[in-house]
Amino acid sequence: MLEVPLLLVAIVLIALVFDFTNGAHDSANAIATIVSTKVLSPRTAVLMAASLNLFGAFLGTEVAHTVGSGIVGPDMVSGCRILVLAALLGAIFWNVLTWYYGLPSSSSHALIGGLIGAAIAYKGWAAPSYASIAKKVLLPLFLSPLAGFLGGYLLMVLITWMFVKAHPHTINTAFKKLQILSSAFMATSHGLNDAQKTMGIITLALVIFGQLPEVTIPFWVKVVCSVAMGLGTAMGGWKIVKTMGHKIFKLEPVHGFAAETAASLVIMGASGFGAPISTTHTISTTVIGVGASKRFSAVRWGVAGNLVVAWVLTIPAAASVAALCFWALEALGIS
Repeated sequence: MLEVPLLLVAIVLIALVFDFTNGAHDSANAIATIVSTKVLSPRTAVLMAASLNLFGAFLGTEVAHTVGSGIVGPDMVSGCRILVLAALLGAIFWNVLTWYYGLPSSSSHALIGGLIGAAIAYKGWAAPSYASIAKKVLLPLFLSPLAGFLGGYLLMVLITWMFVKAHPHTINTAFKKLQILSSAFMATSHGLNDAQKTMGIITLALVIFGQLPEVTIPFWVKVVCSVAMGLGTAMGGWKIVKTMGHKIFKLEPVHGFAAETAASLVIMGASGFGAPISTTHTISTTVIGVGASKRFSAVRWGVAGNLVVAWVLTIPAAASVAALCFWALEALGIS
C-alpha cells in the first residue's frame, strides 16, 4: 500500500483552503456586475457562478502546468518538502488581508509570489525560472489589464454605435437577458484559469514528495480543486463585489455585458496560452474601460488607483511572507 506522508496531506488540505479563499475572493469577478445591475439576485448569481466555476475547471490544464513547473523547476526544489507549504501560507495571508479590506487583488499573483519567495528562501535568487516567469507571468501581468481596458472600451463604443437610435429602456431590457449569458461566460473562464493554479501547486507537491514522476495533473486533483473553488465562490466576497460593482463606475446591464464579455475573451485566450493571469485585474480594467467609453470623468479614478497599488504589491508582499514562513518552518524543525 502506498504510504502518504502526513505533511503532504496537510499541504493538500491547505492548498484546498487557498482554493476556497480564491473562490470567495474572486467570486466578485463573475457576479459583481450582474448583482450591481440587479439582473440577478445575489443568491442566484452566486449559485450560477459556483456551478460554472466548477465546470470551467475541467476544460484545460495548460495553466496548471505553468504553475506546477514554470515558476520554479521541480528539479530545482526537489527534496524541499516545506516549499509548497510556505508558498501557500504566503498566498493565503495576502488573500485574507485583501479580502478583509475589500481590495480585488490577484489570488493568482499571490500564489506565484508565494512560490517565488519560498524558492528564493530555499535556494537563493537562482531558484525561480525567470525566463518562464517573464513570458508566462510578467508579460501577461501588463498585457491582460491593457487588453481588458481596450476590450471593454471598444466593445462599449461598438454597442453604443449599433444602438444609437434605440431607447435606453429598450437597450437595458435586452441586455438584462444578454448579461446572464456574459456572466455565465465570465464564471466559466474564471474556473478555467483560476482553479488550475491550485491544481498545479498540488501536483508540484506530489512531485516533490515522490508521489508522481512528473507534472501531470491527476483526475482527483482536478475534482477536489474544482469543488473547493466552487464552494468558495458560493460564499461570495461581498465587500469586493461592492468595490467592483459600485465604486469604480455605476453599471447598467449594457455596461455589465460589455465588461464581462471583454474580460472573458481575454481570460480564455490567456488560458489557452497557459498564462496564469489575474482574472481580477482583467474584469476590473474592463469595467474601467467601459466607464471611460462614456466619459473619463465617469470613472472614480481614486478607487482605480487603490486597486493598482494592491496589484503592484501582491507578488512582492506574498513572496516576502512566504519566505518568512519558510524560515519559520525550518526553525521549527518541520521538513
